[in-house]
Amino acid sequence: MNKQEKTQEIERILDLLNANTKIYLADCSSLTVEKVGQFRRSCFEKKVVMQVVKNTLLKKALERANDSKMAELIPALKGETALMFTEVSNIPAKLIKDFRKGGDKPKLKAAYVEEMIFIGDDKLESLAALKSKNELIGEIIGLLKSPIQRVIGGLENKTKDGAEAAA
Repeated sequence: MNKQEKTQEIERILDLLNANTKIYLADCSSLTVEKVGQFRRSCFEKKVVMQVVKNTLLKKALERANDSKMAELIPALKGETALMFTEVSNIPAKLIKDFRKGGDKPKLKAAYVEEMIFIGDDKLESLAALKSKNELIGEIIGLLKSPIQRVIGGLENKTKDGAEAAA
C-alpha cells in the first residue's frame, strides 16, 4: 500500500468514525476462516458493519476523529482488529457474546457507545445489557399505560358490581 492509498484509507475510516456513535473494536484472530465467515454473516443479518482494519491506519483516524474521546480507544489496538459499526448500541455485544459460546473468541477490545468509552472484554456484559432506544421507549409506554389500565379495570369492576347489585 503506497502513501496515497494509506491516506485514502485513513480518510475512509475517519469518515466512518465521525458518522457513527456506536463503534466496537473486536479481536477475531485465531478464528478459522469458516468461523470468521459465520461471524460476518451474523453481523450482516443484524445490520452491523464489520471490517478488519490495520491498527496503524485506525490509530491515525482515531487521533483525527471529531470526538477527541475516541483517542482513548488507541491502547486497545493490539493484534488483529475488527471494526464494527451499528445503529443499535447493544447488538454487537450480544453478537460477540452469543458467537463465542463455543470458544473464547471473538473478544471485545473496546467500544465507543454514545460518547462513553469501554475498554476490555470484561465490559461485554455491561454493553450487552444496554437498552436500545426502542426498548426504552417500549418500557416508558408500558409504565405510562399501566396506571391507566388499573383505573379502567377498577371502573369496569365498579360498573359490573353496580349492575349485579341492581339486578
